[in-house]
Amino acid sequence: MKKLICGKDIEVLQKSGQKVLYVDACTIVTPSAKDMAKAAGIEITCGTGTCTAAPAAAANPAAGIDSNMIYTVLKALTDKGMLQGVFDSIQDKPYQSETDPCGLKLVRGNSVKYEVLDTGNPEDKVFYQEIINSGDGSSMNAGFITIEKCNFDWDVACEELYHVVEGTLTVGVNGTVYTANPGDSLFFPKGAKVTFGSPNRMKAFYATY
Repeated sequence: MKKLICGKDIEVLQKSGQKVLYVDACTIVTPSAKDMAKAAGIEITCGTGTCTAAPAAAANPAAGIDSNMIYTVLKALTDKGMLQGVFDSIQDKPYQSETDPCGLKLVRGNSVKYEVLDTGNPEDKVFYQEIINSGDGSSMNAGFITIEKCNFDWDVACEELYHVVEGTLTVGVNGTVYTANPGDSLFFPKGAKVTFGSPNRMKAFYATY
């Protein structure tokens, strides 16, 4: 089964003072968790190699600059909306959104571009896109996921909530299969071991904490 590392896990590591997170091929690290780990100076290492960009690289001429200071400055500018124009100029964004200085964020659902979710089987058609995370000042993560005619095992690393938008979502747990249709919602506690699937093409909104 795949294990998911989310922002909440990085917060726990940061509080404990741990600077290295060891993962294996069966571990998925969410984009927000990678960003939080990088900002906290936590290296994510897979076996003997580094899986994601982490702390300073020796060949980096800017390695002497304090990454925490850079993060603090950029976050302050972002919070004040001073970098919005720069971000808006980037063409290859995962989705279109509008923000307000109060923290409100509007994401245009029909603009969301999905990434492949590694289930361990390259034949599986499972895609997702995270649209809310710590970069928005949120303590939870949220996004969209699609599953098309496949099944895969999943270790629930955070509390997870799914609301089915279209299609049929099946969830197997302890020998029982539950079926959710459009308008239905499912909650999973941390530590649950389930099997996700769909006999057609399912789309759901999810939130993790």
